[in-house]
Amino acid sequence: MRRVCVFCGASSGRTPAYAVAARRFGAEVASRGLGLVYGGGRVGLMGAAADGALDGGGEVVGVIPRALVERELAHNGLSELHVVGSLHERKALMAELADAFVALPGGFGTLDELMEQLTWSQLGLHSKPVALFDVEGYWRPLIALARHATEEGFVRESDLAAIAVGDNPASVLDRLAQLEHEQRPRPKWTTPPSP
Repeated sequence: MRRVCVFCGASSGRTPAYAVAARRFGAEVASRGLGLVYGGGRVGLMGAAADGALDGGGEVVGVIPRALVERELAHNGLSELHVVGSLHERKALMAELADAFVALPGGFGTLDELMEQLTWSQLGLHSKPVALFDVEGYWRPLIALARHATEEGFVRESDLAAIAVGDNPASVLDRLAQLEHEQRPRPKWTTPPSP
């Protein structure tokens, strides 16, 4: 694992604990010599995570759509900033640049990014580990929903078990490293016959 992609909010949320945790996560990534890939913003939890990694001397790679650059939301102090044409391009490039994914608290965009990586993993399109940084219990409702989906037969137990969950930066990164070295059986998908 060389780079970790972080999905998180462009706002800071209701409690200051979210921004503190995002900054600490970025610092922990840097302290381990890992690069941080994220959405390229300077505000909210995105900015806090990037600043934490930068303050720790880490590599920070941002990927941001041109429209957000034009609204002056891009972080100007990054190691690299990739400007892309759309949110779809942003997600694809972030996935390409990263070796693992971590979701911090965030809204619909964070959920979209997280769900896409979980789906790609479930379908065997990548074998990169995925984690939830459960700050102040933020992800507990989602974890309960995922457990419910598993109990109802929509998510395989092995796919649920492959999601790392931690409540501090070190435990999240330790679990990602562990998952990276575990060999997960991949589903064998077949192409339906042509009519």
